[in-house]
Amino acid sequence: MKKIQCRRLVLILGDQLDEASSAFEDFDPAQDRVLMVEAFEESTHVWSHKIRTTLFLSAMRHFAEGLRERGWLVDYRALDTDGDQTISEGLLAAIAAHQPLAIVGVEPGDMRVRQQIENAVKSIAVGARVQTATSLKATKTVPKVSASAPRLSWREDKHFLCGLPQFRAWAGQSRSLRMEFFYRTLRKQYKVLMDDVKPDAPIGGQWNFDADNRKSFGKAGPKNLPSVPKFELDDITKDVIDLVNTHFADHPGQLDDFNWPVTRLQALQALQSFIDERLPQFGPHEDAMWTHLEFGWHSLLSSSLNLKLLNPLEVVLAAEAAYKKHGLDLASVEGFIRQVLGWREFMRGVYFLDMPELKTANHYGHTQPLPKWYWTGDTHMNCMKQCIGQTLKNGYSHHIQRLMVTGMFGVTAELSPQQVCDWYLAVYVDAVEWVELPNTAGMALFANGGRFTSKPYVASGAYVKRMSNYCAGCKYEPESRVGNDACPMTTLYWNFLDKHEASFAGNPRTALMVKNLQRMTPELRAQVRERAGEMLADLDNL
Repeated sequence: MKKIQCRRLVLILGDQLDEASSAFEDFDPAQDRVLMVEAFEESTHVWSHKIRTTLFLSAMRHFAEGLRERGWLVDYRALDTDGDQTISEGLLAAIAAHQPLAIVGVEPGDMRVRQQIENAVKSIAVGARVQTATSLKATKTVPKVSASAPRLSWREDKHFLCGLPQFRAWAGQSRSLRMEFFYRTLRKQYKVLMDDVKPDAPIGGQWNFDADNRKSFGKAGPKNLPSVPKFELDDITKDVIDLVNTHFADHPGQLDDFNWPVTRLQALQALQSFIDERLPQFGPHEDAMWTHLEFGWHSLLSSSLNLKLLNPLEVVLAAEAAYKKHGLDLASVEGFIRQVLGWREFMRGVYFLDMPELKTANHYGHTQPLPKWYWTGDTHMNCMKQCIGQTLKNGYSHHIQRLMVTGMFGVTAELSPQQVCDWYLAVYVDAVEWVELPNTAGMALFANGGRFTSKPYVASGAYVKRMSNYCAGCKYEPESRVGNDACPMTTLYWNFLDKHEASFAGNPRTALMVKNLQRMTPELRAQVRERAGEMLADLDNL
């Protein structure tokens, strides 16, 4: 039987599980093949959380099964059968097996992965040229090498609501970018939460209701907690859990409570659960924290969005429809939509605009190594213990726990931005570099010097005390700046201000911080510097 020529090998990466992917445009089951590769390196280039690895692999396997049910041929290279160390190895093996004329993929959301794939294809072309030169010398004829040197083309990722050319045009040559203005542009473009009478005006007369969404729980703590959906583990997910426990046994986290959507159907169930159960009360306490409060009213949709099991527009429109149908709190609905339509799209644009410099950015020159307890939660600082412990258990913490606890400590403790970014990429189920890196390096750590933030996000232990109950029973006192009981959040905050007094004084948004610093006596400032020095020299034992 004559072998069928493979026209296209369609490469689908682990975070590209989009049924409407542009990679599938003009797909012909009679001529084309889908390639999906599970690679060890994707869980080891950072020490990935077991839940993160399980989520990606289970979702990939379910997606491949869905493609097969369409009648499409899928070359699926699994860790437990093929053992590829890298995506490149899997790609090269598939090229050798199918001899495609072309390779098609959607532009990756991780520049490291894109470079690997492009280098692998280039290596084939180089090998083919060497083979051609050798054959010419021997036979004086040119051999046909097109089958072994396929063309690689990247297609636009149409999952996103703002294409990269559009974002670059919006950003122009601006040295400083602000999400708020970008967000307003997309609100108008997609006509989301816009006034019916005044089409260019937002519903409610203002674009941003963030000030309404910063309430603490108060002394009574959270009440009437909503439920989150539970997803039954099928055989595919059970097999992946066994695989991860076998091959990544020493990685952080545990899988006893794995409960993340791994199919589009489950993701749609998660979306509906949020719209019905948590969106109505999402806003007021979205910044609040409480001991053992794992999910609160948060959506838990970011992993499904970033795997592309959900489309961002369907999520935004579902929230808007619920607002119009049920008269939900506008501040809650707008606050959620801003996260998806605003920050998520903005972060992606910034990533591709500012790479590769963003990867090595270190505005303050911080070099402290990551404390060991970032991987265990074994610290006397109860706020860090709670947030890290929750992260290690679920692969999740909400945006304030990331920004104003683990991230803020990273700034004031002068931790290496690269080590902190690698940690965030490793431990969160929703982490893909296009969204993780700008959020961590740019927003949480100010490593890019304020490219899209107007100030570093730093505060003393008083902020943590106001927004949580973490300080109750902690070894450290949030009000204390010096002494053995001094809260590291507080001491390191004042030390950070002391070091960067001049730049903070020149920024209208931080000038008040400096005025408070300048009220301290020279003696107290010297004591703060001394105590901070002791802490910085012994971070592992805080």
